[in-house]
Amino acid sequence: MRRLDKRAVWDKVKSYAVITLGCLGYALAFDWFLAPNAFTCGGFTGIAQIINFFLPSLPIGVMIIVLNLPLFLIGFRRYGFSFLFKSLYTMAVSSAMIDILNALITFRPIDPLLACLYGGVLLGAGCGILFREETTTGGSELMSFLLKSRFEHLSVGRICMLIDLAVIISYAAVFHSLINALYGGVALYIATTVMDMLIYGGNAAKVAYIISAKVDEITRQLLDNQIGVTKLSATGAYTNTDRPILLCAVRRREIVGVKRLIKEIDPNAFLIMCDAREVLGEGFGVYKPDGL
Repeated sequence: MRRLDKRAVWDKVKSYAVITLGCLGYALAFDWFLAPNAFTCGGFTGIAQIINFFLPSLPIGVMIIVLNLPLFLIGFRRYGFSFLFKSLYTMAVSSAMIDILNALITFRPIDPLLACLYGGVLLGAGCGILFREETTTGGSELMSFLLKSRFEHLSVGRICMLIDLAVIISYAAVFHSLINALYGGVALYIATTVMDMLIYGGNAAKVAYIISAKVDEITRQLLDNQIGVTKLSATGAYTNTDRPILLCAVRRREIVGVKRLIKEIDPNAFLIMCDAREVLGEGFGVYKPDGL
């Protein structure tokens, strides 16, 4: 029992250490690349800026907290106290790091294109790390996390991008800063792409279709290498003969080995490799309709 408790404590400590690292990446992206160049990547910060423009008496920081409160309450009802506490910790640490870094270091504007590229990559990496730990900094990230169960056909990054894009367009219309909004859109696209790579990259793979005269031998060798194989019934249109097609999901690190194995057994084998964005099932990912 003690071992289980120690393991649970260690997992918690490791999780919060990773969350803190993600918060640091998020804060660096904002302070180093986005804020000095007056870029916006949308989110509740952008909404708060728009509200503050029309109602100057409402501080931006207070508005960000007010906008986040309903989402945190929904998150608490759906995922429980653990999710709420994690997200509150993430929001507090990321906000504190933004202020601390800004106080310690004076970041100056750099080339806008470089700011887009590196700011987007760092922002996406930070948010991706946080999503993998099932937490967010709030705002559009938390909203996309909650909406994922309703829009299962969309990735977390794409939902986040749609929300932020709407905010960026509104921001450009209100502040008449089309150039900065366009740069922010580029940074946003890069960030969501990197975010999806981190979130779904572990489940990405290749799908192999194999047509060969030595199907049984190839199947045996693949199974010996712990690669699952499915036989599909097919008929050749030209020869009108029945011939099975082998279907298997292959991890990226296994691709070269599978190609070599097939060609060694049958140099004339017909092999089709297709990208599979996400593979769920034994040996791969697990389906989570309410999560990632």
